[in-house]
Amino acid sequence: MKRKIAGIAAMTTVTAIALTGCAGSDGGGEGAPIKIGSVNTLSGAATFPEASEAAQAVFDRVNADGGVNGHKIEYNTVDDKGDPAAATAAARELVGSDEVVALIGGASLIECDINKKYYEQEGVKSMPGIGVDPGCFNSPSIAPVNIGPYNDMTLTLLNGSENLGIDDICVMLEIAGSTLPAYTAGVERWTEITGKKPIFVDDTVPYGGSDYTPYIVKAKEAGCKAIAVNAMEPDAIGQVKAAQAQGWDDVTFLFLTSVYSENFAKALDWTSAGAHIPAEFYPFTEDSEINADWSGLMKENNIALTSFSQGGYLAATYFVEVLKSIDGNITRESVAAALEGMDPIDNPMVAYEYQFKKAAEQDYEPGAWPVELKSGTRAWEKAAEDWLLFPSSK
Repeated sequence: MKRKIAGIAAMTTVTAIALTGCAGSDGGGEGAPIKIGSVNTLSGAATFPEASEAAQAVFDRVNADGGVNGHKIEYNTVDDKGDPAAATAAARELVGSDEVVALIGGASLIECDINKKYYEQEGVKSMPGIGVDPGCFNSPSIAPVNIGPYNDMTLTLLNGSENLGIDDICVMLEIAGSTLPAYTAGVERWTEITGKKPIFVDDTVPYGGSDYTPYIVKAKEAGCKAIAVNAMEPDAIGQVKAAQAQGWDDVTFLFLTSVYSENFAKALDWTSAGAHIPAEFYPFTEDSEINADWSGLMKENNIALTSFSQGGYLAATYFVEVLKSIDGNITRESVAAALEGMDPIDNPMVAYEYQFKKAAEQDYEPGAWPVELKSGTRAWEKAAEDWLLFPSSK
């Protein structure tokens, strides 16, 4: 049974994998490769390399086993560098020049907002391993396998206020592009559910800052007992160390899934009252058969064990199941129809069933699994025995 905040009804339906679809344009001839692409932020202030690396590993394994219905998968990843012009060019290269049938397993800081109208125009579907910007969550052509940073922010605050019982929570936000309204909506959703509000909000925190002391000092002076932060790994480490330098020894850090990694744990011997995260996928730092296939494949290919690689693995795994269901040529049209018509897939690595259309419409109940990094342990551990859920935004 998956658990949720009191007063909210659970969604527990489980449906077996059953996939449909077909149609055709190009690239579906006998023995032709199945061209797939992904746009990723691989360089710049915030990077996401593991998602596409994990997707590549899944596709390589499929190819080693003979491919899909006799077709090998050809996977091309392009770096958008976190730059709007590069993100635009990357999508045109993959969709226009390479003529990919779909975009699978990517992770970009900005590309969904920039390219979503182009994807709709070209009739190509995108299933990111990690959706980041707001455009990943409001387009019929894009359906990430993760819940995204805005739902994650709501769950982070719910974890702090309801599971940990902390009052006087503050919010510190690093804002890229047009993400501020989406993060604000995530905080407001927490207020709608709990009736609580942050006592202090700072949305001026920079990505890749050299010194986070001024931001930490402001939060400490505001009387924050916990700070909910959307930082990436290097920034979060800098923020914890800034708090340590200020002697702030009773603050609780509430981070998003983006810092749930073994490298983060090893980098910090001190985390004050602890770092708490609602992990978007089943905790990988626990020994469990649930993550065994993903973990083994990542280790075999020297890919970091992170939530990002979990997302890339799941996107590629789901997509291969969809491909296997297609009768006839595998083309952009047949793939789009198969994704639109797919039955939900239930995987214990995730709190909810994945179905492309419902994910694109955000018509599901997001969930995450709380984990904790206690000061001095350098190791994550589960902080709950079940998923923490909340209603969808619809």
